[in-house]
Amino acid sequence: MSLKKIAEQAGTSIATVSRVLNHPEHKCNDPELQKRIWQLADELHYTPNTTARDLRNGGRKQETPFTIDVFLTRFHSIENDAFFTELFQIVKEEILANGCIFGQLLTHIDIPDLGKTDPETKHIPYKTTSKIKEESAKVSPAWITPKKHTGLVILGKCQENLIPLLKKRYPCMVGIDRNPTDYLYDEIFCNGTSATEQAMEYLISLHHKKIAYIGDCNYESRYIGYYQTMLNHKFPIGYDQIYPTDQTKEQGYQAMLQILNKPDRPTAIFCANDTTALGVLEALKKKRHKDYAPSVISIDDIEAAKHSSPMLTTISIPKQEMGHLALTTLLDRLSGHHRENIRIELPCHLVVRESCEYHY
Repeated sequence: MSLKKIAEQAGTSIATVSRVLNHPEHKCNDPELQKRIWQLADELHYTPNTTARDLRNGGRKQETPFTIDVFLTRFHSIENDAFFTELFQIVKEEILANGCIFGQLLTHIDIPDLGKTDPETKHIPYKTTSKIKEESAKVSPAWITPKKHTGLVILGKCQENLIPLLKKRYPCMVGIDRNPTDYLYDEIFCNGTSATEQAMEYLISLHHKKIAYIGDCNYESRYIGYYQTMLNHKFPIGYDQIYPTDQTKEQGYQAMLQILNKPDRPTAIFCANDTTALGVLEALKKKRHKDYAPSVISIDDIEAAKHSSPMLTTISIPKQEMGHLALTTLLDRLSGHHRENIRIELPCHLVVRESCEYHY
């Protein structure tokens, strides 16, 4: 797809489109225009002509551009969580900006059953983790087809038993998450435990002691942060105030309905992500209770958090920097410039809005 076609649909010049797509450091005067150009490039499957660009710049010709696949670990669709939707878009922009080809978006439903034993199947993952680890290099390609010149970006917490299988297919991987692994692959992360502690300390500064938790509780750093903060302040932990969910808007809504039906309600609610919190706010709006207006706080700072009613107080995760560093790290490994697994931690920041205005 040509730059001319993108320029026509974006209503701008070819030169502007070229600057946006071929120069990652370029910042367009109109952010909306820059966003529209990237969206059109994605929709029209535009691939930068890196060979021509490198020759113009006097650089070394790259015969085969790298392809980057993306694995969404938690949900079957990118639309299920706005945080990953926004992060995915940033990663795609970084892929194109770095002269790479966006390959596939994989979700857990694209990963075959680990117990499958059909010898005709040659796609990952298909053998048990222990069997894969024992496989010799000669046998490996017959069972799991490696992808040459291809890297993988993992969005979210990856099941540990999948990692050896993924490594058989992808020579290089990088993860973006709030739950770091024990250096199992390169990672760019913002510590979910620290983010939760920051959110909880803000609620406590508003004199809240009875704080509910809505979110994932399964080896989840945000649940650990909630639990640890309550213990540190010697607050009683009522397990009837913990609501395990898959962190979707609908489950946040349903958890809030459960809270509203209880006589002993929390004065504040910590949600493990903004998507859950938006469901909580919707339930509070639709099922108003006289004299009950709990503070609500969460993590992510997605775009919708700025436009909810009330506007959502949250912990901002630096998505733009995470996406950029993920691609930088992945390309560095694909180019053979580092071998040890590295971990880069980025800070998070409290964003105070309207949903925590209430003091008890």
